[in-house]
Amino acid sequence: MAVTLVWLRDDLRLADNPALHEAASRGGEVVVVYIFDEETPGIRPPGGASRWWLHHSLAALAESLESVGVPLVLRRGPAGTVLPALIAETGAEAVLWNRRYGLAERELDASLKAECAESGVAASSFQANLLFEPWQVRTGAGEPFRVFSPFWRACLREPEPRQPLPAPERLTGPVVRSDALADWGLLPTPDWAQGLRETWVPGEAGATARLADFFDSLVEGYATNRDLPAVDGTSRLSPYLRHGEISPFTVWHAAQARRSGPLAEDIRSYLSEIGWREFCWQLLYFNPELATVNYRPEFNAFAWESDTGAELKAWQRGRTGYPLIDAGMRQMWQIGWMHNRVRMATGSFLIKNLLIDWRVGEQFFWDALVDADAASNAANWQWVAGSGADASPYFRIFNPVTQAKKFDPDGDYVLRYVPELADAENLHEPWKGAAPGYPPPVVDLAESRQRALAAFQALGDA
Repeated sequence: MAVTLVWLRDDLRLADNPALHEAASRGGEVVVVYIFDEETPGIRPPGGASRWWLHHSLAALAESLESVGVPLVLRRGPAGTVLPALIAETGAEAVLWNRRYGLAERELDASLKAECAESGVAASSFQANLLFEPWQVRTGAGEPFRVFSPFWRACLREPEPRQPLPAPERLTGPVVRSDALADWGLLPTPDWAQGLRETWVPGEAGATARLADFFDSLVEGYATNRDLPAVDGTSRLSPYLRHGEISPFTVWHAAQARRSGPLAEDIRSYLSEIGWREFCWQLLYFNPELATVNYRPEFNAFAWESDTGAELKAWQRGRTGYPLIDAGMRQMWQIGWMHNRVRMATGSFLIKNLLIDWRVGEQFFWDALVDADAASNAANWQWVAGSGADASPYFRIFNPVTQAKKFDPDGDYVLRYVPELADAENLHEPWKGAAPGYPPPVVDLAESRQRALAAFQALGDA
């Protein structure tokens, strides 16, 4: 029987998986492979929290594939070498995958397609993980968008995204040697992942359950609750979307089914967040070095602080003396995720109050977040820095005290992660009273704000 090889990457699901759906439609035998590639230049290896998630996601995917009749084949090494060898080993007549959008990934895929063509193997790729291809939505002048709002309006004028595809009911395939997942060493040693295990259920089933929970109950009030870190008011689908355990098409149509009536504003607000994810991927597609190079080149001359070791360590460990910042950083340590409102505050504090290069924060989040997404992580850090597209102006500096009083007035979020403040005389400004065991502020907010504004002014005057 003819063999079709399906190469999975950031699409670890059975439902709405175009490459897998096409393989099932072709008939014959199917081999499904995941290649753990940390060697191809330019492809960013996952950070520690993402490696933990990947381990459990692959374990869940293997169970799902076994239930429909085929194993998950695991191989490790540079995909440019591993995939052709597996094609030869299985005698595959066709190889299918879903598209990725980083430059190194695109170049690898193009090279493999050309190699397949030379050897008579059909190679096809599919749109699976973005609602709109990055090259699809352009300005009236035919350029990529630089501002989110007109980008998203243009997306909404496009034809409705396709309906999700069903998962295959039954597959057959040959016996193929596979690595043992445990041998890949994705789980942390020593084990620091207890909080992650208690919080998340990686895999397609976990994604489906979270989607149902959100749209069945939590979406009501989303437009307001999304800003309240103490409330379970966001979808928390970001790690599932990052690993492709659910597709944006599935999310889109689940939202559309509830868009009328009293939930209309909440759904519109939520879909704009899906739109921001699309915008970030368009930015990365046209700016492949988004994680390391200022989108706005004038920021290349910015005078970042060089002697920041103690302050950086305080920020990383959640010991800055500012409760909202420390709560956010400790939340990330514990569960590999941080509320978006607090992400903006912690990012602003690092960049503007401490004058530490945004790239330091981007790299730290890449390692610590289970939803560390190559496009969103880089674009969001540049947004906060003021160096990115659609950027928050550099002089817009998040005040962590004001933010805490507005969005966590009773301190429920802060106390969840900074319990030593339970007896503080002044919860949001603990330096104004007794706060045993809690550190003093690493910087003065007013002074550090003025320092940041002066640095920004110097950049403008240069």
